[in-house]
Amino acid sequence: MTWVDIVFFFYIFVGLYMVSLFLFIYFPNRSRLFSYPQGKPEPVSIVIPCYNEEKTIGSALESLLALEYPVEMLEIIVVDDYSQDNSAAVVRSYASKHKNIRLIVNPKNSGGAAEPTNIGIKAAKYSYIAVADADSTPEKGALLKMIGYLQENPKVGGVTCAVLAKHSQTFMQKLQEIEYVIMAFNRKLLDFIDAVYVTPGPFALYRKKVLLDIGLFDPGNLTQDIEIVWRMLAQGYIARMCLAARVYSSTPRSFRQWWRQRIRWNIGGTQCILKYKKMLFRRGMLGAFIIPFFSFSLFIGLFGLGLFVYLLTRRLLVSYLTTKYSLYASTAILHLEDFSFSPSLLNFFGFFLFFLSIGFSFFILRLMQRSHIRNFNIFTILFYSLVYLSVYPFNMVTSLYKLMRGKYSW
Repeated sequence: MTWVDIVFFFYIFVGLYMVSLFLFIYFPNRSRLFSYPQGKPEPVSIVIPCYNEEKTIGSALESLLALEYPVEMLEIIVVDDYSQDNSAAVVRSYASKHKNIRLIVNPKNSGGAAEPTNIGIKAAKYSYIAVADADSTPEKGALLKMIGYLQENPKVGGVTCAVLAKHSQTFMQKLQEIEYVIMAFNRKLLDFIDAVYVTPGPFALYRKKVLLDIGLFDPGNLTQDIEIVWRMLAQGYIARMCLAARVYSSTPRSFRQWWRQRIRWNIGGTQCILKYKKMLFRRGMLGAFIIPFFSFSLFIGLFGLGLFVYLLTRRLLVSYLTTKYSLYASTAILHLEDFSFSPSLLNFFGFFLFFLSIGFSFFILRLMQRSHIRNFNIFTILFYSLVYLSVYPFNMVTSLYKLMRGKYSW
């Protein structure tokens, strides 16, 4: 057995382990996937960081005003990060009609979402803080479904919900729609083992005291919604996930937009790992599971890409040398035995793992369809599994290159 075989077996083991882990979590908890603690309305401040969102901020505000929640218990604070379009004017028009909407304009552009969010949190007057994106629209019952987690347990510092794709039109958006459903499902499974590691920006709920105690969002991190949860966990708090609550978020329409977004995600994730690397195997679930799990998920594609490049280079080099020798020696370039398709144990496990992962994806999508997800095209699902996920390692290489050069921004 060569070292290449060992690496393949390692990949197969990891794949089987991850699928088995999620299945072992799912079956004992399948009846509780969409359950949540019944909460009661309490005053909430909703903070929206906004930059050049004149086309979407109106619909975002409309969705927040339509929440099934007592209007007198809500204040909506939009922090405009020195937009260059008419975002501030749109918000002012809403503020003139609704007393619970406030606009704060940052005198300079901060270059990210953390600083305007922190400005809004400091200005908020209520004990619970919801953070929403300017291009996202939560469902009417989302806030009431989420707040019970904070009321039930004082150790819960933040609550996230199912982030789903909004208005998927292009093929790229349809692929992301599948991805978002699978991520929401997997995040709920992690909730059952106290391992929620992110409260995505489209809509999340926090305890204001916790945010102030741990130092608010980090402006230097490109994924501040991951870093804030890791900081909570490091200080003894936990995060929860409500799969029954939904928020619909705009997704990149083109491959180029998607590529830039995922570079930001990968750089921010790597920043989190570097910042909290000393907590590996320490601080409860953060060090024992979340950091290893997150790191492995982020970087495993790089090893596969490196192995693929090595095998391809070796094969091309061998083919070149063999062809060159055959031409000089006037011998046959190809032989019948070169076209051997004999099965091997590695091939068997590789195909088994591939079909298992596709089956798992179908299972998740089918399960989520019972609640709120539409039917997906089979071709789109196969393209997602075969092509879309294969691009991630290349994006990770670009992300690490930019991170090492320090050439990155929001």
